Amino acid sequence: MDHDVVRRAPLFSALDDEAGRALLSEMGTTRMERGDILFREGDPGDRLYVIGEGKIKLGRTSPDGRENLVAILGPGEMFGELSLFDPGPRTMTATAVAETQLMALGNESLTGLLTGRPEVSKTLLAALAQRLRRTNEHLADLVFTDVPGRVAKALLDLAERFGRPVEEGVMVSHDLTQEELAQLVGASRETVNKALADFVTRGWIKLEARAVLIMDVERLQRRAR
Repeated sequence: MDHDVVRRAPLFSALDDEAGRALLSEMGTTRMERGDILFREGDPGDRLYVIGEGKIKLGRTSPDGRENLVAILGPGEMFGELSLFDPGPRTMTATAVAETQLMALGNESLTGLLTGRPEVSKTLLAALAQRLRRTNEHLADLVFTDVPGRVAKALLDLAERFGRPVEEGVMVSHDLTQEELAQLVGASRETVNKALADFVTRGWIKLEARAVLIMDVERLQRRAR
């Protein structure tokens, strides 16, 4: 695992190199395969996680079994920090969508860190505020943006975090099935597939296995507005 990637997480941003290495030494490593569940809604929340490799989806399940994806997280991103500030059961289920390596820090160690270095609390609170801002934007999109617009916006967000430039455009290896992509934008698979097919016909994107090649970023950006 690349520890430099782990140290991009907000947890480390207020630490110098020596303190960062000391914190890494306290963190345990977890390896997961696609489909493995790290924790479920309702499980006790007792640690924070940082992604070193791979991707994690955070989602919720309705009483009738429907799933909604709240976020897709990748290398350098963290989750589970809410349990520190609001102890209680997990509010979401965390599932690997690719081969994933995580580093975990227990709440006891994290509390000790915050006691000795209160500046770390500011970075964690800033990360929580950013997560809340994203959630608010997502809720607004569900109300005010049509499904094709939400699909376009989701593809652009995935491209910003997981895309890499190629000769034809931007290749986005998101590791999501079409069903999971539909859950991410809060629409039926059929409606999302229709939007994707329209984008393909227009020459904006090309679909790959659990990936998408974005060939016209500007048109996609216009559609996302």
